[in-house]
Amino acid sequence: MKAAYIHIPFCEHICYYCDFNKFFLKGQPVDEYLQSLFQEFKMTIDQTSTKELETIFVGGGTPTALDERQLESLCQGIREGLPFTKGEFTFEANPGDLSREKLEILADYGVNRLSFGVQSFNNQLLEKIGRSHRVQDVYRSIEEAQEVGFENISIDLIYALPGQTIDDFQDTLQKALALDLPHYSGYSLIVEPKTIFYNLMRKGKLPLPSEDEEADMYRLLIEEMEKKGLHQYEISNFSRKGYESKHNLIYWNNEEYYGFGAGAHGYIQGTRYSNAGPLKKYMEPISEGRRPVFSENTPSIKEKLEEEMFLGLRKTKGVSVSHFQRKFSLDPFQTFRPAIKEMTERDLLEIHDDHIRLTEKGRFLGNEVFQAFLL
Repeated sequence: MKAAYIHIPFCEHICYYCDFNKFFLKGQPVDEYLQSLFQEFKMTIDQTSTKELETIFVGGGTPTALDERQLESLCQGIREGLPFTKGEFTFEANPGDLSREKLEILADYGVNRLSFGVQSFNNQLLEKIGRSHRVQDVYRSIEEAQEVGFENISIDLIYALPGQTIDDFQDTLQKALALDLPHYSGYSLIVEPKTIFYNLMRKGKLPLPSEDEEADMYRLLIEEMEKKGLHQYEISNFSRKGYESKHNLIYWNNEEYYGFGAGAHGYIQGTRYSNAGPLKKYMEPISEGRRPVFSENTPSIKEKLEEEMFLGLRKTKGVSVSHFQRKFSLDPFQTFRPAIKEMTERDLLEIHDDHIRLTEKGRFLGNEVFQAFLL
C-alpha cells in the first residue's frame, strides 16, 4: 500500500456538473465526521499490514471549505492516524476558500502540493457552471500560496463547457499558462446523471459544443502545453519533468490504495471497495466498530488484465510489456492479440521499446481503444 485517498464531502456551493459525493456544508456534523474518519483510519490500518505511505490526496467535495479549526483537526488526524512522514501530500482547493491562515495550517502540517479547481478564466462561464469563485480569486489564492511557500501547484481546467468557444478556451489556456505553474490538468465536460447539467440537457437547455469543437479544444490544449514545455504524461495531465502527480500515477499503474471517507473508493489486498455515501450510513457502522464499506468486489484475473491495460494506456508512455509479464506471468501480445492487432492497424496504438501506447491519433479516441481491451 503506497497511497491513501481521503474524501471530505462538504461544499459551500454545489457545481452544476459535479456528481461526486458531496453535501452543503451549512448545518452538517463536520466535527463528528472528522472523528469518524480518524476511527476509520485506525480500523483499516489495524486490519491491513502497510509500510510507509508515499502519497496522500485529500479531495472532495471541497476540503478547504472547512474552517481553520476543522482544517487543523483534519491535518493533525491525518498525521497521527496514517503511516506517513514524507512524500507527496496533496490538498484539493477552491480558489475562493483559501485564506492565508488556512494556507499556513496546510504548510505547517507538511502539505506540499495544492490542486486548484479553476476550470475557466471566464467569469461568465464560471457563473454558468455554478462555480462560486471568480478569476480574481484564482490570482489571489495562487499568489498567497506561493508567498506561503507552495511551489508544487496544479490547476484543473474544463473544456467543452456550455456555450464555450475555441477562442474562449484559448484565452483561458493563455491566462492559465501565464501563471507558469508546474502542473495542469485539462478535462472535457462529461454530463453525469443526477447533476443539474444532466437535467438541463434532458430538457434541451444545455448548448454544448459539437464533438468536432471538443476535439479541437483538446488539440489546442496539447499544443499550448507543449509550447510551454509541459510534458503530457497522461491523457488529461501535463507537467514539468519531476512534477507528475505521484498519487494519480498509482491509480493508472493499477496499484492498491486506501480510500477513506464517505463515498470513497479503495483497492486493498486484491479487493476493490466503496464506502457508504450518506453521512449517517458512513458514520453509524464506525460508531459500532465496523468499517463503513458499502460494496466490495474482488476482480477476477480477466478483470485485472483488462484494468492493467485500460488504466495503463491512459499514460503517455503506455503499458510496460515486461512489467505486465512479471505481474501476471502472461504475454500481453498473446492475451490481447485481436485488440492490439486491430488498434495498431487503425493507427490508434503503437509499440515503442518495451511499451504498448496510444498514438497521437489514439489519444483522441481513447475510450474506443480502452473498450477494445475488454475480453
